[in-house]
Parts: sequence; C-alpha cells; structure tokens
Amino acid sequence: MNMLRLSLILVILAGCSTTPPPAPVSHAPQEGGHYKTDGPGLHPPADLADIPDAVPRKEPLNKFANRPYTALGKVYVPDLSNKPYKVQGMASWYGRKFHNQKTSTGELYDMYGMTGASTTLPLPCYVRVTNLANRKSVVVRVNDRGPFKSDRIIDLTYTAAWKLGFVNQGSAWVEVERIFPK
Repeated sequence: MNMLRLSLILVILAGCSTTPPPAPVSHAPQEGGHYKTDGPGLHPPADLADIPDAVPRKEPLNKFANRPYTALGKVYVPDLSNKPYKVQGMASWYGRKFHNQKTSTGELYDMYGMTGASTTLPLPCYVRVTNLANRKSVVVRVNDRGPFKSDRIIDLTYTAAWKLGFVNQGSAWVEVERIFPK
C-alpha cells in the first residue's frame, strides 16, 4: 500500500513540474487562414473585385514544366492527354512567400493575379474553380506546380481565394474543371 501512495505522490509531483510540455507541431494555417510564413501582402489592391478572371487562349505547352518530376519524395507525371478534367477536393491559396518568385513555367508569381498551381495538369492550362459552399466561381490560368499536400487539389492566388470567399479560412472544398479556348 505504501508503494501505491509513493507512486501516486510521484505522479502528482511530476505533474507540477515547471518544465512546459513541448509545443504541438501544427501544419494547419495560422493567423486567419494562412501560414505564419505566408499570407496576404501588407497592402492588397483595393480593387480585388475588379481584377478580371483569366481568359482561356491557345498556348503552347511549356517544354520543361510538363516533364515527370519528384517533389517531397513523390513522383508526379503531368497529364498531357487533353481529356476533360473535373474533380472535387480541397483548394488552398499561397501568397507573399512566393510573390515575385518564378513559377514552374518561369513566369513570376503574382499573388494578385488569377493563376493557380496543380501537380499534374498541363502547364499552362485554364480551369474553372467553384467553391461548393457558396457556388462562387472563377477562371484561373494554371502555370505552377503544387500543392504538395496530399489532401489538396489546387493552390490559388490570394485574389482567386478572395473572390471565392475562402481567403480567411485558408482552404475550401471546390470543384476544378479544365476549360479549353474557343
């Protein structure tokens, strides 16, 4: 019985220790729908609603961005078949951390433009993205690779996420449908 009491006292004293437990590791967006290292710029344009959707046009595929590639240990093979593409899944957005950095096509990323990133869609191509919670829809030009999180199907610019109504949440359930120039 004395051993039981001693064990109980040791457990209680261990719980009173002044060493804080390690902070949990979180991969969830921080600060209102974005990671601490990313997010909106300090002065987003006042006219986000006036920024036009991308307009599909015929473009040659990028020679380099459409080769099979490896990211975070996973091999991706771009789909160059020109078949219809329509999927539902989680969308997220990326902002200032990548602003003015080169995309997979070599263009500069503009977080206030109307572009997106896909792991396997051909680059460039155009897609209609519809937020399934509110039915808002935008057209973006896919010119980058990502997102490399297994639960995401597309990354969008800050402006596209804002227009779709999920910039503060960081992600939303969407439908992505490839559209072709007329």
